Order: sequence, then C-alpha cells, then structure tokens
Amino acid sequence: MIITWINGLLRRRTGRLIATAFGIALAVALVASLGSFLTASKATMTGRAVSSVSVDWQVQIQPGADAGTVQNTVKAAPGVQSAQSVGFARSTGFQATSAGSTQSTGPGVVLGLPDTYRTTFPREIRQLTGATSGVLLAQQTAANLHVAAGDTVTVSLPGTKPAKVKVAGVVDLPQADSLFQKVGAPPQSQPAAPPDNVILLPAATFNTLTAPVKKIDPAAVTTQIHVSRNAPLPADPAAAYSSVTAAARNLEARTSGGAVVGDNLGAALDAARKDALYAQILFLFLGVPGAVLAALLTAAVAGAGADRRRREQALLRTRGLRPRQVATTASAEAGVVGVAGGLLGVGIAALAGRAAFGTASFGASTSSAAVWFALALILGLAVAAAAVLVPALRDLRTGTVSAARKVVGLARSPWWMRFGLDFILLAASLLVFRASSGNQYALVLAPEGVASISVSYWAFLGPALLWIGAALLLWRLAIVVLAHGRRPLARLARPLTGTLAGTTAASMSRQRRPLARAIVLLALALSFAASTATFNATYRQQAEVDAKLSNGADVTVTQSPGVSVGPGAGSALKVAGVRHVEPLQHRFAYVGADLQDLYGVQPSTITSATSLQDAYFAGGTAKSLMNKLAVRPESLLVSEETVKDFQLTLGDTVNLRLQDTRTKALRTVPFHYAGVVKEFPTAPKDSFFVANATYIAKTTGSNAVGAFLVDTGGTHQKSVANQLRQQVGTSATVTDVTQTRSTVGSSLTSVDLAGLTRIELGFAVLLAAASGGIVLALGLAERRRTFAIATVLGATRRQLRGLVLSEAAVMTAGGLLGGALIGWALSQMLIKVLTGVFDPPPSVIAVPWAYLALTLGAAIVAIAAAAMNAARGSSRPPVEELREL
Repeated sequence: MIITWINGLLRRRTGRLIATAFGIALAVALVASLGSFLTASKATMTGRAVSSVSVDWQVQIQPGADAGTVQNTVKAAPGVQSAQSVGFARSTGFQATSAGSTQSTGPGVVLGLPDTYRTTFPREIRQLTGATSGVLLAQQTAANLHVAAGDTVTVSLPGTKPAKVKVAGVVDLPQADSLFQKVGAPPQSQPAAPPDNVILLPAATFNTLTAPVKKIDPAAVTTQIHVSRNAPLPADPAAAYSSVTAAARNLEARTSGGAVVGDNLGAALDAARKDALYAQILFLFLGVPGAVLAALLTAAVAGAGADRRRREQALLRTRGLRPRQVATTASAEAGVVGVAGGLLGVGIAALAGRAAFGTASFGASTSSAAVWFALALILGLAVAAAAVLVPALRDLRTGTVSAARKVVGLARSPWWMRFGLDFILLAASLLVFRASSGNQYALVLAPEGVASISVSYWAFLGPALLWIGAALLLWRLAIVVLAHGRRPLARLARPLTGTLAGTTAASMSRQRRPLARAIVLLALALSFAASTATFNATYRQQAEVDAKLSNGADVTVTQSPGVSVGPGAGSALKVAGVRHVEPLQHRFAYVGADLQDLYGVQPSTITSATSLQDAYFAGGTAKSLMNKLAVRPESLLVSEETVKDFQLTLGDTVNLRLQDTRTKALRTVPFHYAGVVKEFPTAPKDSFFVANATYIAKTTGSNAVGAFLVDTGGTHQKSVANQLRQQVGTSATVTDVTQTRSTVGSSLTSVDLAGLTRIELGFAVLLAAASGGIVLALGLAERRRTFAIATVLGATRRQLRGLVLSEAAVMTAGGLLGGALIGWALSQMLIKVLTGVFDPPPSVIAVPWAYLALTLGAAIVAIAAAAMNAARGSSRPPVEELREL
C-alpha cells in the first residue's frame, strides 16, 4: 500500500513534492554550509594565532633558582619542541663615533643569544643589512648612533668598564613587544613600549661582558628560556587557549617556583577565542534565520495543498483505511521529501563549498564537515516531519470525514491575532534592544587571562522578536486589507479583469489567508536578504576602514627614529600611481606627568590622502574640527580618556611640554581644547593629541615629518609600495593597506568571508525567488477548479489572466513593502547589537543597492513566471480540467 501511495504521489503530485523537497534542501544546504564554515573558521583562527607567535613561551628564571635545573625541566616538559637560553642585561647606554661626531643613547638592553637561536625562532629577528651572526644592532639603535655594519659601539654596563664591540649587522625585531615583556606582570603593568636601544650579542660575548655585573648587581642580568612548542592543539581557539594555559601552569608547578612563564601563545589564543565567539554569533545571525525561513517555505508549500490532503485522507478513511494506516501514508510522504531534500541539500552545500572555497568541506576537516552534513540531514528530516507529517496527524486527531470533505468552512481569527501577540512582541523587542544597545553592554565578555568566556545570547532576542512580531503584524495588516478593502482592490484590478473586477476582489478576500501567508513569506525572505546583505556590506566597509585607519592611507612611509626630513621630502615620493602625498608630524608631548603621542596635521589637505569619518570625533564633525584647527592654529583635539582624567571643558588652555629642537629642552606650549578625537590614522588606540602642524613647527623650531601618507586612489597599493621601498631603502619603513589588512585585522576578519558572503547572498536570492514564485504557483495550482468553474460561467481568458495577475500584483506589492520596512528595521537593529564586530563602529550603514536590485529582480521574475504559467493553465478547456480534478 505504501509503495502504491508513493508512486501515485510521484505521478500526480510531482510539482508539490519537488517544491517541498526544494525547501528542505535550502534549509539543509544553508545549515551544512555555514556550520562547516564555522568549524573551518575556528580552525583557521587557531592556526593564525599560533603562526603569529614566534616564541611560544618566555620562561623567566627566578632569583636563586638553578638555571641548569630549570632548563632541563623545561626541555622535559610535554609538548616542548626546543628551548634556548637567552640572557638579558640592562645597559646604562651606548656610544659610537662616526664622521668625527660622537653619538650617545640613553639606557638600553643587551641580549645574549645562542648560535642556533635564529634557526629555532626565525621570525623573531628580521635581517636588514650586514651579517646574520655576531654583534647585531636594532634598527632604531643604529639610527640613533648613526652607525652601520663594521662600525664600533661602546657598551656601558653598571659596575664595570665600558666595552667596545664591532657591529656585524643591523636587524629589526618584529616581536619586540613580547620579547621585552615583563614576564609574570599583569597587562596593565607591562611596559608602554619596547626599549629604544637594543644590542644583540653572541652568548659567549654576553657572558664575558656580564660576568662582573652579576657579582655586583645580580638583578641587572636575568635569564629566560625561550620555548617552541609542537603539542597538538584543539581546533577551537577557546579550547586551545585552555590547553596552552594549563600546560604553562603545569610547567611552573614542575619548577617549584623556580620559573614564571610568559605565555605568548596563550595571549594570541586569548584574542582569537573572542573572535571565534563572534564567528559563532555570525553563524546564528546568518544561519538560523535562513534555516527558519526555508522551513517556513517548506511548510507553506506543504500547506498550499492542505485542503486537498484532507479530502484525500477522508477518501482513504471512507474506503476502509484506519487512522494509523493513513498516518503511515503521511509518514511515507514526509520520509520521501525529507530524504530527497536532505540529500539534495547536502549536494548543494558540497557544490557551494567547492565553488567558493575550492573544497566541498569549506576548509574544515573531513570528519567535521561530515558531522555538520549529518546534522543538517537530520534537520531536513525534522523539517519534513513538521511540515508534512504533523499537520496530517493533527487533521486525523481533530477532524472528521464529513468536515474534511467540506469545501467552505467558517474562518476564525487565529488566537495570536485576538490576543495582540504581534504588538506584544514588537514592544518586547524594543525593550530588549534598548537594554542590549546601552553604553555599558558587552555582547561578548572575554576577560583577559581568564579561561571562561561568555556570550550574551539574549541580545539576539531583540532582532528575533522584531522579525517575528513584524511578520505577524504584516499578516494582520494583509488580512485586514484583503477582508475589508474589496472596493479599492476591485478598482485596482479593473484594468486587468474588466467586469470581473468585483469577483477578483471577492476571490482575493476569500483567499486572504493563503494570500497573506504568501505576502508574509515573501517579505521575510526579502528582509532576510536585505539585512544579510547590508550587514556584510557594512562589515566589508569597516574592515577596509580599520585597515586604512591603522596604516594611515593606501601607502604610508614612516621615517626611522633619528631621521629628520621636512614636508618637502614628500615630492620625491610621487612615483607612478601616486595621487597625493600628505606629511604627518609625530611627536611626543607631556601633559602633566603623562607622555602621549602628538600628531601634527595640515587641516586643509589631510583629507586628500586619507579619510576622516565623523565617528572618529566627538563635539563636532570631522570637517568642522579640521576647520577649527585651520582657523585657530593653537586648537587641540584631545582623547576622551585625557578629557576625563584632567576634567577639561571646551576652550580650556592645555599646556603641553614639547621638546624644542633648537635647545633640546622641554618647553611649555599653550593649546586650547577644541574637541575630542577617538580615532586617527596611524594613532594608537589609547591617549593622543591632534594639532595644527604649522603651529607645532613654529613653537618647537622643527617641521620634521614622522610619516608621509600616500594616496593611490585605492588601487595599485602593492606596486606603489614596492617602488617606494626600493627608493627609500632602510631610511624609512613602507607599509601598504593590503599588508596592514592581514596583520592588524582580527582573526575574524582574516578568514575568507568573501566566499561565505557569496554563499549567504546566493541562498537569500533563492529563498526570495522561491518564497514568491513557488508559493504563488502552488496556491494558484490548487485553485484550478475555481478557474474552470469561472470559465463555465462565462469568464474570458483575458479576465482569468487578469485575475491571476491581480493576485500576483497584490502579493508582490505587499511583500516588497513589508520586506523593505522589516529589512530596514532589522538591519539597523542588528548592526547596533553587533557593534563589537566592527572596529571602528560604522558611522553610516553600507547599502548594497546592486545586490538588492538583483534580489528584487529575481523575486519579481519568479512571481511573474508563476503567474503567467497559471494564466496559461487557466485557459485549458474547463471540462478537461474538472475531469482531472
């Protein structure tokens, strides 16, 4: 019996089964795709965090501990690949004589490195000039002393005579912040910046020079053991962080207090685990609504034939089938569409992964992808059961044979409409949104150094309630308009249906529930597409803004410390592809006892090389504050932290102490507080000042430039940067925005969101088209009997075609209007709730008009195709149509 029933469905209800399976396939494919991508993204974040660290652990040997014993313990610890002993000594200064001029520096640091150090940790030291072994100077130290390979430097150590060493090469220390950390100290106690003066010595030379120092001042010489680990880590950054920090604590326990671990690897994973949670949040935001929408589409497709299914069940029961046997036939139908849709969805996901990422598993391991595909397949079966089996069982339990065979029944408003659930949900959504978008609210809470990390998922209740409440409100409005707006509907339908306009309006009023369902489904699909596309466009916009903000411009040429060039040097940087070169001063200024960065700008031309958003400032727009600096040169833009610390009000005089280049002494320079600066190109995240460059040059006697911001028009950044590197050599550092995008962006922005975006938006287009076209087509197909009777009663083909097109037009208009409003509100709310994903927060939302036009066009084409197909079907001979029905 089951096989016979399934064969009959496949022959007579092919279209409905295919449409139902297609809805299930969309849900399965979307969940499988996003789930596999989420797993792969977490693994990518862990891998990037690990690769960003050169020295995994810096084990500081404590005073009184035996260095040999500690080193043996470290080498024997599980997961340790190699361990190298590194000496640190404090120097009172360096001195060198070059071209008859003697240069001296302040205190510095002397490192003693074993011969195999650079082989073990190749990314810790970057060679610039000279030999790769022997005495090496840090780039800034070489610039301060005006020396190069082959010159002699005098090293002064406390309690011993100065020693002369011959420089073999000049190097850069890319990981200086972690290399010179205060091991074991909390983040707030770490040095504000690495030392300016550093010299690297071979271990034997270091031991010879520091032997007398150890006798006089043992604290002046310390030993660290730098560790490289090869222990396998979990793919999830949070789990990897817990594993690494536990191993570090275990090592400290093994040494019985003889060592403290500086966990560089754990610090990198600590940052990555927060990004992983944001990726999980994006999965919920992007995956769950799409899967729910696909499930609703499946339910709508199955529900389009609900009346027919009830009549078929009644017929089976009148012919002697028991309710259990009828339920078995419904179960078989659900199983067929569930399995078919699930397998089709898994296939679509695999093809999408291969097209967007080059692999069917989206970059995840085969086992992880298989787990997500299996879960998605189970989801498909659940959707099939909910859309097909559950309604059938409910009809069997609550209905009777005579009631099921009725063509016309009494319609009663649904319970949620009588109780005003839509208004309640919208009010609750507003309350949750106001609470979750407050200034002190944090969506992701990841305390630094703490293993536990949490996400406030309840914040998503606001957008979820908005989505559901707006959908119910649109349903209510559609029902009201269709039930009580017959006259306006008739007037609108008259150009298409002529004298059948009243009948058309009455038909739409009678079919208001399925028509309202189609309108709401189309609106939800369009709002999902609009909100997803808007979020992705804004995300890409802010990722680019973040990269340019950190780099300063398309290309930035930063002068080496000790090198003094004026603004005129920028003319030499105008190579092919450069549109504008903007000088940017960088000084340091004391406000009270606090030392902060000071940036000098040319207010009238700064925006020619870089973008300044209004979100970077407070107390005025970017344009108005730049005008203040131009009109009143002594104006000063101050960070929020400084304003709060010093209780400043607009117009207050701020006395900064700047170095006068003529006397080399600090002098007090008066400024007037004119506004707040939150972000600025090349500036740090904490406190800094922005002022007029001309005023700074006038008061300090120097117009020396710290960096040149180079505008290339947003193109050819790499090629321009390569040209400039060849031109400036080692006298300056050249960075471009493409390089900065991968180094300063979070691990979340580093994953391949471009491929994921294409997948998401592709699914959104399919959902929008299916919600409009398939639902309308099936709804009209179920009314062929009505069209046939209308033909018998004298309706012309033109009138029937107009009836179909009128319904399609009403559905399209309602869906587009509702989708636009819901999509706009949802985009605003989601971007506000997910502000933590953006750095910096967007000042304007990016609207992808081209994609929205594509989605709108796809939906309209699908609806038009469904309407025209139904119109052609309505012209069939009525006798033939009624015989088939």
